[in-house]
Amino acid sequence: MTTSTFRYLDPATITPGVAPWAKVDVDYTSYSRKTVTKDVTNFADCLDIHSKRGSFGADIDVAGFAVYRSPSATTPEDFEDDRTVRTKYYAEVEALLRERLEHSGQKIKRIEIFDHTIRKHDPSAARQPVQQVHVDQTPKAAEARVRRHITPKEEADALLQNRYQLINVWRPIRHPATDFPLAVIDYRTTAPEDFVAVSLLYPKRNDGDDDDRGKETLPSPETLNSLDGYEVKGETYGVLPNESHKFYYIKDMTPNEAMFIKCFDSWGDRLPGGKKGVAGLTPHTAFVDPQTPEGTPGRESIEVRCLVFYE
Repeated sequence: MTTSTFRYLDPATITPGVAPWAKVDVDYTSYSRKTVTKDVTNFADCLDIHSKRGSFGADIDVAGFAVYRSPSATTPEDFEDDRTVRTKYYAEVEALLRERLEHSGQKIKRIEIFDHTIRKHDPSAARQPVQQVHVDQTPKAAEARVRRHITPKEEADALLQNRYQLINVWRPIRHPATDFPLAVIDYRTTAPEDFVAVSLLYPKRNDGDDDDRGKETLPSPETLNSLDGYEVKGETYGVLPNESHKFYYIKDMTPNEAMFIKCFDSWGDRLPGGKKGVAGLTPHTAFVDPQTPEGTPGRESIEVRCLVFYE
């Protein structure tokens, strides 16, 4: 176990009836953050990768996340090439999702991988580890993703009639994620009132391509306060502090391991028509582990966002 500080939405800076916003290409928001000190449990030692369904840490329906040992054939150099990521690594992710999520009662009909982000703890990197407790998608944004990426409309309508999930598959690159590790909150320790919808602002592009992958560039410091050139293209959940939250992580998680982070599940137990006991989402964040040795290489990681549709 370790102890660290975590950045939440500051309730005092949220105005009722006014949607807060955040830019995706730089850490700039309409709200402030509140720092809270919390314990973080390392569950690596108790994780049984052969556990049956229903086991904490091996079944995303229990607490919203799971970690699996899954060596990748994609090399650190491959991850530097966007085309290789979309072909070689995406195929690995889809195979892993099918291996771990399909079981006797749930058969996967289709997987649509729509986005990925490579993050580096490096001042020159366009995307840094995110130090704020959040969930990647709201229910509204999850459905919008389906309708954005699945055509024709009739096919999207049909897929939305059955169970679907939005899962973020997260993996360290090159070396263990000792620097800025990823922490997740057990869904069962959250409450509905913890979550605040935040509009995501993306830079407008005129290249005729609606695909945002690999297009990140650092904005000029002079434009941080300006909303010119930005548009709303998503919605995420910011999270408010709650003393009940329980944090977990895999200390020194390696590139041979992958974490499934559930961002949305139409069977989530707090949604209309949801199933009792099914985790709906997973708040998560990067954090500073005070046990990290001096000189540890900066974290490099990839997250792949996937729509999973069931029969």
